[in-house]
Amino acid sequence: MRGEMATAATEPLSRAHRKTVLFRVVLCLAVLPSLSAVSEPGKWIQAVKSSKSVKEQYFYFSKTMFNNTLIKLKWLKEQCDPPVNLSISWYLRSSRCYDEVFVIDTQKAKAYFNTDTVHQKGGSGFYVSHQYSPIECHQPMTNNDLELSRLDNPVVLRSEEQPTTSGTSGKRRRATEGDESNNKVSVPAAKESGKDVDNKDKTSALSPTHHAVAQTWEDSPYMFIIHVFQINPTQETENWEIELEVSMEGPYQYISASEWPLMIFYMVMCVIYVVLGVLWLALSACYWRDLLRIQFWIGGVIFLGMLEKAVYYAEFQSIRYDGLSVQGAVVFAEVLSAVKRTLARVLVIIASLGYGIVKPRLGALLHRVVGVGLLYLSFSIVEGVLRVTSEHGGSSRLLCDIILAVTDSCIAWWIFISLAQTMKLLRLRRNVVKLSLYRHFTNTLIFAVIASVIFIIWTTKTFKLSKCQSDWRELWIDDAFWRFLFSTILLVIMFLWRPSANNQRYAFSPLVDEVSDEEEAEKLMNEAFEGVKMRGIKSEANGSVKPNKVDEDLKWVEENIPSSIADVALPPLLDSDEETMTTKFEMSKME
Repeated sequence: MRGEMATAATEPLSRAHRKTVLFRVVLCLAVLPSLSAVSEPGKWIQAVKSSKSVKEQYFYFSKTMFNNTLIKLKWLKEQCDPPVNLSISWYLRSSRCYDEVFVIDTQKAKAYFNTDTVHQKGGSGFYVSHQYSPIECHQPMTNNDLELSRLDNPVVLRSEEQPTTSGTSGKRRRATEGDESNNKVSVPAAKESGKDVDNKDKTSALSPTHHAVAQTWEDSPYMFIIHVFQINPTQETENWEIELEVSMEGPYQYISASEWPLMIFYMVMCVIYVVLGVLWLALSACYWRDLLRIQFWIGGVIFLGMLEKAVYYAEFQSIRYDGLSVQGAVVFAEVLSAVKRTLARVLVIIASLGYGIVKPRLGALLHRVVGVGLLYLSFSIVEGVLRVTSEHGGSSRLLCDIILAVTDSCIAWWIFISLAQTMKLLRLRRNVVKLSLYRHFTNTLIFAVIASVIFIIWTTKTFKLSKCQSDWRELWIDDAFWRFLFSTILLVIMFLWRPSANNQRYAFSPLVDEVSDEEEAEKLMNEAFEGVKMRGIKSEANGSVKPNKVDEDLKWVEENIPSSIADVALPPLLDSDEETMTTKFEMSKME
């Protein structure tokens, strides 16, 4: 009997140690470089100005596009007095490697412009380019000289190992056809021709739309590079400026192919949060007299989650129909997300500490909970703003990622240690109802840890350690998974702490939980026969009643089972003065 009780009391601590090891693994994987989270717009306004230091200017645009997306180039306005002659050309290239397209900046774009070879190992794709005749910029410009009446067809990129001599053109053509069959790319048949793309005889019969200059040929990441320079510059024509509009409109308007599934996900999650909010509000209204304090926290998390998903969905709708991202809305959504995640972590911490369940107040622990929450909130907001405002991040974002990973690991360790202490106290009180609730809660958190570790390993192998990120269609899962996992944990918490007529079973009640039905009946019997001599009770020699079996077992547990490692190592973190006095008071009652 004593051996079983000792095992039951020390089992939560061993489980907590295993969970701490898992979160150390999460910490090691979390500091790896994360994927860029900057939204892909569908429309850009590009100003081109004369420069004395830079004679030739390159402008780079990247986007994942659906098949048959139209790239439009529109001349907006100009300031050319006196008139100047400009040379304008563009280059459109597809690649199966997502990282090749989205890690290039304007400086590296010069090395890609007008190239017909594969640059990255494992990559492949097609390209199309066009060189305009010299355009005279004068005021006003009445015609759009950038619009094409017929669209050029793409040409397959050749690998660097392929020879470029004319004697091997047949081999190159057969290798090209083999690459096309392997990649299963459907493009016009004219792309197999080895002629220059500037040849006007090689054009498609596609019907162009207004301001269209090119059309995509597959679902893929694309880079679009514009090259502008002045022909025969003179001192009189040094000051000129033009403004161009680049737009990419596909079957789903301006939204990118990689963000289309994410927009659908946010729409579904927004509807789910609305349903959860309505249900929680209805249950709270029905049992408003018996609501626990922790249930108000849960309602706040639901409201913030619903608002966050609505803002993200509105942002994607803006990109879809207008082609432009509203920077203020993105920053606001990131701040909302940071507040929601902070509130959720604080909710789990106070639930694991037994707030409102085994203790009426947090006492001195309240300041520690608030401090951890403010620390996580600050760095979470900074990291989110840096992630959506900078395309490639930097040392500041990496520092925030590391601090957040360390903070998350410490919070997880604190949660599981607190759960072990709370469940230990509930076992001593023999409160089966509350103990069952915390067991389900702990199992949910264990499942979340295991799922997180598995997903981090998969994303690290697929996206972050891959030399060619060809699985760009699954990029939206990297963002959607964490929000779905968060919603799953929230749903379990809602179910466990749902408002009901029996809410007070989970409320804090000092020393009421350990009074069984037999003890209550015995108490009533003693009160009824108070003052009557009970002959059936035999006293010991010293006049005291012999203690029963349960009291002996509880006393043995108290004297022989040592305190946990957490009690010895971190008493300020786990136990407040109020909790220590409450525990001593309860033990004295048990004796």
